[in-house]
This record gives sequence, C-alpha cells and structure tokens, in this order.
Amino acid sequence: MGPMPKSDSAELDAVAAELYVLPPDQFTKARNARAGMADRAIAAHIKALRKPSVAAWAVNLLAREGQLGEALELSAALREAQEDLDAAEMSRLGRQRRQLVAALAKQAVDLAEDAGVTVSAAAREDVEKTINAAVMDATAAAAVMTGRLVKPLEAGAFDDSDLADAVGGSLPGATVLPPRDDLAQRRARKAAEKAAREAERLASEAEREAARIDARRAKAQERADHLAERMDDLRRDLAQLEQEARAQAETLEAIEQDHAEARRRAKAAAKEVERAQRALEEI
Repeated sequence: MGPMPKSDSAELDAVAAELYVLPPDQFTKARNARAGMADRAIAAHIKALRKPSVAAWAVNLLAREGQLGEALELSAALREAQEDLDAAEMSRLGRQRRQLVAALAKQAVDLAEDAGVTVSAAAREDVEKTINAAVMDATAAAAVMTGRLVKPLEAGAFDDSDLADAVGGSLPGATVLPPRDDLAQRRARKAAEKAAREAERLASEAEREAARIDARRAKAQERADHLAERMDDLRRDLAQLEQEARAQAETLEAIEQDHAEARRRAKAAAKEVERAQRALEEI
C-alpha cells in the first residue's frame, strides 16, 4: 500500500485507536466490520491492522486512561539528569522510575482484568517492559502514547523499523528537545569538578595512608631498637658465661689432678700398712 493523504492517515489512526482498546478476542471481527464500512481509500489499510497482544492492549488501555503523563515527565527528567552527569539525581530518579513503572504496570493489568481479560505472568512482564521503554526513550514514549500498540516494547531493544512494526496506523515522530548551547560547557565543568573532587579524595586518602605507615614505622623502629638492646645484653651475658665456664673448666682440671694424686698416695699408704701387718705377724 502506498502513502496515504494526511486526512486519510488521521482517519485511519482514529479508527485504529478505537479498535486497539477493544478486548483482543473482539478485535478481528470489529476490524473487519469497520473496514467494510470505510471508504475504499482506507478500507485496505484498516483491514491490514494486526491484532494486538494482550500486553500491548493493556498498555493501550492505560494510554487511553491518561495514566502515562507522569511517566513521560519523568522520562524527560531522566534524560536531563543524564546530560548533566548528576549521579545523585540519576539515582533518585532511577528509584522513582522503577516505582512508577511498577505502579503503572499494575494499573494496566487491573484495567485489563476489569475488561474481563486475565493477564498472564509473561504478559505482565511485557507490560512493565513496555512502560519502562516509554519512560526511558522518547521515541518509544511517542509510540506508546498513540494507544495503538500491536506488540510490547523493551528499552534499548528496538529501532525505527521495530517501532513502525509495533504500532498500528501511522507512527508519530519522537519529540526531540532542542540542544542547549551551554551543554558541552556544563558537561566539561561538571567533569572537571568531578575530577577535582576525585583528586582531593585521593590526596586525602594518600595522606591518611602515609600517617598510618609513619605510625607503623615508628612502632617497628621501637621494637627493632629494643631487640638490639636485648641482643647486646645477651652477648655480654654470653661472654661472661663463657669466661666463667673456662675458669670452671680449669678449676675442674686442677681438682681432677689433685684427686688422681690423692688416690695414688692412698694406694701407696695402703701397701705400707699391709707390709707392716705382715712384719708384725712374723715376730
């Protein structure tokens, strides 16, 4: 099918928006009926509209109820925080985004169940992924806000052709914020401030580490000095003990000699006593 005039495209989108909020099991019959009643210029385009998945349909209900405005505002805030390299703001907005996405996904599932359609666990996950994609990406947000999703989206996992395939009817362009003249300068300044803070942190940490090492060095030096003194004392004690041991060895040697001489004299005296006894007996 070739390109459509703008008026026919707007009419097709209006019909598609009505069809894509009908329960999925009613979609095909209603689509064919609307195609049969439409002008020939757009009838074939209506007939070509594809049946939405349950997850996509639930998100369409949420878009119709106007529940996604806050998500899109948060999306812009997140992108601004990314541009400004504001880590603290990114962390805060990240938590807010996760809470908001979970709450909106629950609302979408509740709307589907109010319409009599049970949403499976897998479809619930697809609903949450689609809403998250809308928060994270302006192009995905524009696609979701049409209320004409055919299939779910996932952040970072699509390109323009994927988006065209995910939306019934025309695909509006994403709103692009005008570049800010001072963006590069602000980024450079914030990067320099971050580098300066990091340098200060490293310098302070290095000073603390040097102080810790100085304390350890002083303690180690004190211990080394104490051990050196003890070794000197022990060397003096050892020298004195060695001297005393040598003197004692000399004394022992002299005593051994005296002992041997005394034993010799005692033996000789015993022999004299024995001779004297024999002489006495002979008289």
